[in-house]
Amino acid sequence: MTAPADILVIAAHPDDSEFGAAGTVARWIREGRRAAYLICTSGEKGTTDPDLTPERLGDIREEEQRAAARVLGVQDVVFLRAPDQGLEDTAEFRKRIVRMIRAFRPAVVMTSDPYRRYIWHRDHRIIGQVVLDAVFPYARDRLAYPDLVAEGLLPHKVRELYFWGTEDINFRSDITRTFDLKIAALRCHVSQVREFNRGDPGEWLRQRCREMAAGESFGLAEAFHRVEAPP
Repeated sequence: MTAPADILVIAAHPDDSEFGAAGTVARWIREGRRAAYLICTSGEKGTTDPDLTPERLGDIREEEQRAAARVLGVQDVVFLRAPDQGLEDTAEFRKRIVRMIRAFRPAVVMTSDPYRRYIWHRDHRIIGQVVLDAVFPYARDRLAYPDLVAEGLLPHKVRELYFWGTEDINFRSDITRTFDLKIAALRCHVSQVREFNRGDPGEWLRQRCREMAAGESFGLAEAFHRVEAPP
């Protein structure tokens, strides 16, 4: 059984959450809120190392994600283990997401923006769209999945959605005091950090977060498109 969570972060791959939302999640956890991660794939294709098999890499990346969650204070991490680079907008996958939303019963759901144009990992587009549909109307409506109701997974209304990686920013979250936690969590993804070829992520991410905070009263930000879900 999963415990209810105020915030449910739904990501296509391990490390997506750290890039997109870890500073905000860490701040909310410091404020006393409970957060959970739902990771849809194990990221088993994310390497240039010819000696790593998908099975081994998937195990590594899951453990890296659990370590990152511990750094942030995220209390639950669930892996759906769908195929990396293989997410599809299907009725079956949508139902799996609805199941998790009804199980965790979050006020806030965070995921990647499905509407980012041009270069964007296809899994990111798919999970954003599936999550959006799962939140509204499927998780909300009793008759959408009467079999889930029979299992005790009652309808649930999410209040807010936050989409990272967006080109349509309407909300900037102050992570000035939790930026170091964001970077510490990201560094847990050792298999991916070495793939960046951009030096220390703390340096270039600090610059990016400084740019996201432009015009605000705080110094470092994560940027989202925020949506209030219909009642």
